[in-house]
Amino acid sequence: MDEASSPAPADVSPGARPRVRLRRDDIIEAAAAYFAEHGYSNAGMRDIAQAVGIKGASLYNHFHSKEEILYAIALRMTKDPQEHLQVLDAEGSPVERLTNLIVVHVRHLAEHPVEHLVSLRELNALLPEHRAVVTDYRRYYQRRVRDVIAAGARSGQFEVRDAMQSAIAVLDLMNGISWWLHHDQDVDQLVADYVDFAIRGILHHDSGPAVRRDTVS
Repeated sequence: MDEASSPAPADVSPGARPRVRLRRDDIIEAAAAYFAEHGYSNAGMRDIAQAVGIKGASLYNHFHSKEEILYAIALRMTKDPQEHLQVLDAEGSPVERLTNLIVVHVRHLAEHPVEHLVSLRELNALLPEHRAVVTDYRRYYQRRVRDVIAAGARSGQFEVRDAMQSAIAVLDLMNGISWWLHHDQDVDQLVADYVDFAIRGILHHDSGPAVRRDTVS
């Protein structure tokens, strides 16, 4: 079991567990913001505790090191999105299923831009065994997207030379949002634009007029 999914301590009552989870989420979000602003290498556990608003000793009740915190951030941005892949198993054409994935993927990035940016920028700071877990999640995600693109190419909906290369291009296009996204961004329009960029641009699907925002909101 990875540390991000560890159960609450045995002496915590079931009714108190949401508060424990909330505290861990507070730490992850505050640490991500601190890493993004100051850099992971410049952060210490005391700095993170101050950013969260707790004592250093209390922080160690949740995480043993800043690397564990970084790993939790990376898992949130790689393990949790595996649930998005359920839309690829739903009914519909490859175009419809991939469009639905782009919608949930972009919205997730818009909700967690700082965590995602840190997970991309600081990946090499993870311990090798943690980095391997994160990388495996990313590669599986890529393969699932590749499979849908390949299916779309076989059916004539997409025009691509290499399905894996195209899958990486689509994911890199979306993941790049985290580098520039502003808090006041029109997310509905962002989603519509990126569906259009990926489906029409990278995969060369002729869907007629550009995608309207009201079709993907």
